[in-house]
Amino acid sequence: MAITVREYQKSDAAAILSIINYNILNATALYDYTIRSLEQQEAILDSKIKAGFPVIVAENNGEVVGFGMYAEFRFREAYKYTVEHSVYVQQDNQGLGIGKLLLSKLIQLAKQQGLHTMIGVIDAENQTSIDFHHQFGFKTVGIIKESGFKFNRWLDSVFVQLILE
Repeated sequence: MAITVREYQKSDAAAILSIINYNILNATALYDYTIRSLEQQEAILDSKIKAGFPVIVAENNGEVVGFGMYAEFRFREAYKYTVEHSVYVQQDNQGLGIGKLLLSKLIQLAKQQGLHTMIGVIDAENQTSIDFHHQFGFKTVGIIKESGFKFNRWLDSVFVQLILE
């Protein structure tokens, strides 16, 4: 197994789309209902990059099996040192350390960009992701009850935060 992490290239968009659409249809990791088209996903990724934020991918033996990115947390000027991140790993490749490689790289990039804090928003039912973030020093800083509705039930959002030093 040769896992590498690198910058996103436009040719990665289809693999990322597959991961995103799987999560839209099957998980509460993403609070969207409607699958995305390739054009929509490319536009989302391009907008992050044009705004100066990183998009990275993980490859396992040359196949894109995960990705991560961050972008503005909120749109007010005083939040410019705070970002919200996302890390997704293809279902068949979870548990191999890919998420750890991606999140480690995102933290490194955020520090290099002089950012102050990273936020993650996680569905409360996803204890694995909450525990994963705690391993990196993220602290649970809040829960917003019934903030999402998916799969015919209300979902709670857990906010985790890492102060970058």
